Amino acid sequence: MMLNPDTQYIKSIDLKKDEIPSNHQFPFNLPVIKTFQKLQLHPNVTYIVGENGMGKSTLLEGIAVALGFNPEGGTRNFNFFSYDSHSILDEYLRVAKGVYLPKDGFFFRAETYYNLATNIEELDAQPSSGARVIDRFGGKSLHKQSHGEAFFATFIHRFAGKGIYILDEPEAALSPLRQMSMLARIHELVNHGSQFIISTHSPIIMAYPHAKIIELTENGMTEQKLEETGHYQMIKQFFNDKDRMLHHLFQEE
Repeated sequence: MMLNPDTQYIKSIDLKKDEIPSNHQFPFNLPVIKTFQKLQLHPNVTYIVGENGMGKSTLLEGIAVALGFNPEGGTRNFNFFSYDSHSILDEYLRVAKGVYLPKDGFFFRAETYYNLATNIEELDAQPSSGARVIDRFGGKSLHKQSHGEAFFATFIHRFAGKGIYILDEPEAALSPLRQMSMLARIHELVNHGSQFIISTHSPIIMAYPHAKIIELTENGMTEQKLEETGHYQMIKQFFNDKDRMLHHLFQEE
């Protein structure tokens, strides 16, 4: 069952511009916030892409926290932090929700995934009569797997469907083959009534058909086709004329 605009969980994200205290302090000085336009989300998959420094991760964090997720990742039930560094952006976002509530949800954040894995082990070490938390992730310690295996175990075992999934750079530890497998998993979950918001640098990950791709630049947000994005064009240019690109990269001053 693919979602449609009448049943999607999150319809749009807007910014309370009139309440911003200063455009010169973080996170309001980030390009994505300085040029923010109301973000209409696709009912299935929305990508937020762009170069480093545009504010992609901060925006996804703000959306996730506004929805009740832990800033460092996990479900709404996780409440850990290794360093309380998340921004106050969530307080200035207006989230327009749909009529139906998701039955599942997860904020996947590559840079803090180690902390999530550690917290799971700490929770399971405490006396409890219930099921272990790790059983929802495939049953094997995430620390005893490679980063890529641990990432993919979460996508396969923990994502249950009919959920809202916010993914920040999920490709970070995935090989190209695993990235293609990730696309197949996204498709499975979309067909089970899920909605995704994904920040990525990978043209493979952002290749999901009919998705919305929002590219962030210093000049603002622009909806693009995959082939129009800077990431795709750079990779294509590199492989079309690798020797010329390397010549320019390595030439002496």
